[in-house]
Formats: sequence, C-alpha cells, structure tokens
Amino acid sequence: MIDLESKVKCVYIDVNEVSVKFNQDNTVFQALDKVSLQVEKGEFICLLGPSGCGKSTLLNAMAGFVHPYEGKVLIEGKEVKNPSINYQTIFQNYGLLPWRTVEKNVELGLETKKIPKEERSKLALEYIDMVGLKGSEKKRPYQLSGGMQQRVAIARALAVNSEVLFMDEPFGALDAITRMKLQDDILKICHETKKTIIFVTHDIEEAVFLADRVVVMSANPGKIKSIVNLKTLKNRDRTSDDFILARDRIFDLFNMKKDDNLEYYL
Repeated sequence: MIDLESKVKCVYIDVNEVSVKFNQDNTVFQALDKVSLQVEKGEFICLLGPSGCGKSTLLNAMAGFVHPYEGKVLIEGKEVKNPSINYQTIFQNYGLLPWRTVEKNVELGLETKKIPKEERSKLALEYIDMVGLKGSEKKRPYQLSGGMQQRVAIARALAVNSEVLFMDEPFGALDAITRMKLQDDILKICHETKKTIIFVTHDIEEAVFLADRVVVMSANPGKIKSIVNLKTLKNRDRTSDDFILARDRIFDLFNMKKDDNLEYYL
C-alpha cells in the first residue's frame, strides 16, 4: 500500500485539491472536498461509488464543464478551464442529432475541426467499422437500438482523435447482455488506440473488468475513499477467482467506516 500523495510517474491528468460547491434550494451543497488524483497517459480509470458521491462532478471538473471553487485540474500541465475538442465526453443519453445519419453524426466533431469533406467521410467510415456498425452508415438514430446509438457516440468521440475520453455511465441504460458486449468492445478499443479514459460507474463488476485503477469514492461531501490498482490482475474473466477476489475487495472498502486514503494493489 502507498499513500495517495506519493508521486505517480508520467502524470498526464493532475487533479489537485479540487473542491466543488453547488447552490440547491437556497442552500450550498458541497459535492467535492479537496479531491486529488493523478492519472498516467493511457490509463483506464473508473470512478466508482453510489449515487451522490461526486463521481460525475469529478469527471465534469476534469472535462471542463464544472469549475472548482478551490484547486485545479491540469491536463499535460495546462489548467482545464473549459471543455475542449481534444477531450471528448460521452454521456448516458448518447447525444446524437436525430436528423443526421450515423455517418453524419460521427462526422460532427470533424466538421468542427474543419476537416475536408472527403477525409471526414473516410474517417467516419473507419470508426463506424471499428465500433461494429458497418452497414448502418445511412441509418438515423431512431432506427438503432440503445447499444448501437452508444456505439455511434463512441465512434464520434474517437474520430476526432481526442487524447482523453470522459465517459459518464455510458452503459447504464442498457440491458445486461448489451452492456457486457460494449464493455468488451470499449476495452478492445482502449488497448488499440491507447486513449486515456475516465469512466464513471456505480457497478463494481464493470469497474473490475475495465479499469487499470478503480477510484472508490465516498459521499457527503465527495472524497476519494481509496484506490484499487488492478494493473497486475491476471484473469479478468468475470467468473475467475482473480476477478471475484478483486470484486469482493472493493465491496469491502465500501463498508469501511473511514476513508483510509491508500492505494491497494491486487
């Protein structure tokens, strides 16, 4: 075990003592309290915790949608003050434009970057194929299942070649079978593209299957309870002894009365 304040090699995203407050019903609610987290380039980080623990707020602060009242977030040494085309966010509600085809939805970010039309189309088709939607290029969102729509959102984020993907419970509304399939796919895509991924979930098994490190959060106010490092986990098959051990260890951390501020290696 090591103290969370110990330096992480090759820090890419640096969350430094971030606190966030919101005004709710004429009262002030503290969503995050002095949260610090260092992420290496290419890491897959899962922010895990119950509803209301601040995991989505932390992700939004990292992505530039929420501004801390204390502390700051740095990506590659530059302070994050606003959302950027270089850091794509994928939400649970897909965010597709209903009047656009699959291909044109994927091209949206490329248009913002002023990529020439022919190159846009070529890139869009490449990423549509990568997420397993070849043949659906001319369909519109209403013609797709929820899982297929989320694949379009993932392809759109990948197409602009952003360095970081922020994913806020992207599979939360999907059925169990579709969810597991997309977990397999996003892990494969992550390994192929070497993206840095920050992934919010309240599902322990999803976190164990996907993450290099699981950031376990506690609520009232939102803090990091502890971190579980899974980089050396040998077998991520959902029925393996290694997987079940990691799942149970994380479950035990939720039952701890106090935040121990330690990183555990499994």
